[in-house]
Order: sequence, then C-alpha cells, then structure tokens
Amino acid sequence: MNFITLDDLSKAISNRVGIDIDEAQRDAGFVMDIFGFDDRVIDNVLDPEDRQLFYILEEEGMLTTEREETTLYDGREWRTHYWRLRKDTILRYSREANGIRKYLIDKKQPVNVSDEDIYDTLEEDLWTTRKTD
Repeated sequence: MNFITLDDLSKAISNRVGIDIDEAQRDAGFVMDIFGFDDRVIDNVLDPEDRQLFYILEEEGMLTTEREETTLYDGREWRTHYWRLRKDTILRYSREANGIRKYLIDKKQPVNVSDEDIYDTLEEDLWTTRKTD
C-alpha cells in the first residue's frame, strides 16, 4: 500500500501544474486536510471554489472520480460522487525532475523558450491526431 505525504503531493503539484513549491504546499495541505487518512472522500464536503483545485488535479491525473448508485426504499435512485487519490501517479509525478516547470517563466530568472522548443518536448502520445511526415 502506497502512502502519500504532504511533501509528495506538493512536489507532484509543483511539477505538473507549474506553480512554485510554496503555493503547491498550500494546495497540497488543503487536499490532504480534506482526505485525512482516507484515499477517497465524498464530493459534498467541497465548496464550489475548492472543487476547482480538484478539477485541476483530476486533469493532471492525480485525482479521479467515482460514483455509487443506491436504490432508496421508495424506488428512487440515489447517486453519491467521490474523489479518489491516484497514489501511484502522485508518487511518480513527485519524482519527476521539475516536470513542465522548467518550461515556464520563473519569477526570479526569466527563461526564453520558443514555441517550437515547447512542442518539441512533448511526447508523441500526447497528441490526439496523427503526425504526418
């Protein structure tokens, strides 16, 4: 069973989302507070503003959603939505050497990167259409 620490999640967020480690640590702290010792939480505990962070992390592959359906005594269907941590993905992203951050402009040291350089760094499987030669 994998365990996720605040440091793991902070590094993963920083590497994938491209924010500085201090901001990533605040976001990771919030996420860890919501999840506590579980790897799944009910969606109802989130405010709409807070849910936005979860959507970002879902887009990056660190969270996923699931739902359960139950039939109530009167025959109606009841759906419960959950968020689940993708621990293996978070651990993998936390070990990356700065992920996409190296292509973003650092506030302290601006980097000149051309559009072509950024596209050249993307892996082929990220594209949704075929590359024609």
